[in-house]
Amino acid sequence: MDRLDANAIGFPGVEVRVAQRCGSTNDLLLEDRSSGPVLLAAEEQTAGRGRRGRRWHGTPGAGLTFSLALQVKRPARELAGLSLAAGVALSKALRALGVARAALKWPNDLMVDGAKLGGILVETRGAGAATRAVIGIGINCRRDPGLALRLGRTLAALDQFLSPLPSRNDLLKAIIPVLLETLATFEAQGLETLRGEWEALDAHAGQRLRVRLAGGRVLTGVAAGLAEDGGLRLNTKHGMRAVRSGRVVSARPA
Repeated sequence: MDRLDANAIGFPGVEVRVAQRCGSTNDLLLEDRSSGPVLLAAEEQTAGRGRRGRRWHGTPGAGLTFSLALQVKRPARELAGLSLAAGVALSKALRALGVARAALKWPNDLMVDGAKLGGILVETRGAGAATRAVIGIGINCRRDPGLALRLGRTLAALDQFLSPLPSRNDLLKAIIPVLLETLATFEAQGLETLRGEWEALDAHAGQRLRVRLAGGRVLTGVAAGLAEDGGLRLNTKHGMRAVRSGRVVSARPA
């Protein structure tokens, strides 16, 4: 198993840390007082999580789990777009490495051919005039059939598409510049400049979706890209709707 190495990952202007074992990289960076960008990668997380408190499952050494903390000055109402911007960056970086069909599932999953490759969890805290944003990312690197069986869903891993599989240090060195550049674009211009890129990477573009809303109700419609604020646009029988909090539970051709 390749080992994470902060010196090998090092990127100008970013403090890079490696934890052998921790609860959650997001939690640690939310409490951190550093003002500049900090990247924390972990060999093992014991309390990793996804959206709405769901647990992030992973086998030590089989995946890449890390968080990036940085200051963001966009208005609070725009911060929902951070996970979408991060998704664009990750898909572009993985495609450049050779994962040609890397795509995005709204609002925060990395997909390949309908299988989940990774996920994104963005959490924020007020920091004076700015916001401290922590972008947590998990990517499956090596196949783990036992994990897929336990979760009851189809998973993808990078070793299915990249041969030889780069070390996790090299993966981070390829991902971080693209992530920082994309987040800088978001900071300067908001989501609008990235919306077209996200829609071009949308795994469900033009498909008929069932979306479970935050309150439990299910909305059905054809995926029609993103609203200006990052909501998922659905063309329903009652007209166009924008979903801002929900989960895609099924997709099929329209």
